[in-house]
Amino acid sequence: MAPSSSLPLVFNVKRHQPVLVPPSKPTPHEFKPVSDIDDQESLRFQIPIIQFYPRDPAMEGRDPARVIREALGRALVFYYPFAGRLREGPGRKLVVECTGEGVLFIEADADIGLHQFGDALQPPFPLMEELLYDVRGSQGIIDCPLILIQVTRLKCGGFIMALRLNHVMSDAAGLVQFMNAVGEMARGARAPSIPPVWQRHLLNARDPPRVTCVHREYDEVDDTKGTTIPSDDMVHRSFFFGPRQIAALRSLVPHHLRGSSTFELLTACLWKCRTAAIRPEPDEEVRILCIINARGKFHDPPLPAGYYGNAFAFPGAVSAAGKLCQNPLGYALELVRRAKSELSKEYMQSVADLMVLKGRPHFTVVRSFVVSDVTRAGFGEVDFGWGKAVYGGPAKGGMGAIPGFTVFYVPFRNGIVVPLCLPGPAMERFAAELQTMISEPTTKQDDSSKFIKSAL
Repeated sequence: MAPSSSLPLVFNVKRHQPVLVPPSKPTPHEFKPVSDIDDQESLRFQIPIIQFYPRDPAMEGRDPARVIREALGRALVFYYPFAGRLREGPGRKLVVECTGEGVLFIEADADIGLHQFGDALQPPFPLMEELLYDVRGSQGIIDCPLILIQVTRLKCGGFIMALRLNHVMSDAAGLVQFMNAVGEMARGARAPSIPPVWQRHLLNARDPPRVTCVHREYDEVDDTKGTTIPSDDMVHRSFFFGPRQIAALRSLVPHHLRGSSTFELLTACLWKCRTAAIRPEPDEEVRILCIINARGKFHDPPLPAGYYGNAFAFPGAVSAAGKLCQNPLGYALELVRRAKSELSKEYMQSVADLMVLKGRPHFTVVRSFVVSDVTRAGFGEVDFGWGKAVYGGPAKGGMGAIPGFTVFYVPFRNGIVVPLCLPGPAMERFAAELQTMISEPTTKQDDSSKFIKSAL
């Protein structure tokens, strides 16, 4: 394990006053209900995204903040619900009032060049609060701007585009669709290549609602033994998994499981190592919840190509902690594969029905571990005229108000970076468990894995 020995990166950011960017043309004033998949407690939070862009000599003299701000106004003509505000009605039902007020935008400058961030750009990023300023009064879910954007120019001619989204409005695929529309406008397009589609009724509950699938992710669990991870003394590290590490994991499972996907292998490994690290009682239940995009599960009819609402579920697997830790990796892998296979159009419909019947609950947090693969989401592909980002994706290794139970799989070079957040002692145990699992059986050499340590 090779923690970074460099001193923490320090820089200054000078920000202009936040402004509201409305659609550049008049848009309808109407009320648009979100879907019953959008409208669950689990998604009532803000999620930060960040993209780093290098200098492009061909764009010399063009101001990225101005280009993006103007393109944003044009894109909001088509995506005008983003310029509105969420309102809450009877039964906690959320509706977008399309007011045309706009999204928050901050223009800024930093006294640092992109190269000073180093080659290993991955979350968590230093001084994130400076790169995505928390405008007072903007953090709420109801009656607040739905998107906050900060464009920070760098000394080298590059820039950082950071964004915070109210997750009720969109998932990763929907957000990337909107960001690509802004990028197309910035490059001169008059309309998005993929027209946005609202149609949130497609993922609403049935009438009458009826839960037809088993949803262990929404079990009501009491933390009777106090094993919820504390939020203090949290350590952030990023762990890299390249072809060698994935091959090492694949060698640990039976032949009939070696065709498992990288996501399945990695999820089983992390669940097992993390459970051993947090040390629950052997008889306590632990959960793995896999965030799975369901767009491909809708066939008759399919979800429209331009649909930008949340279209995923959290299918979960449950095990006694002792069984998970003591059994070989194949045991966890079988559970992960089974959970993933449960996702279907009927499963999504059943989740929507459960939301209405049970008051839009949060997924189970107690002894849960949530994984989300954004390696194919396309954040790094968004082009505002300066080409692709050198990093594009989550700005931190978790989501929601409770730290430590969610991780993202982020693309990095020829592999995947997993930012993780755990209390200090648990992080050391996790790293040791993982090192044992992915080391070469004969050499046990440290260079078979690259651990990148970061601290906020």
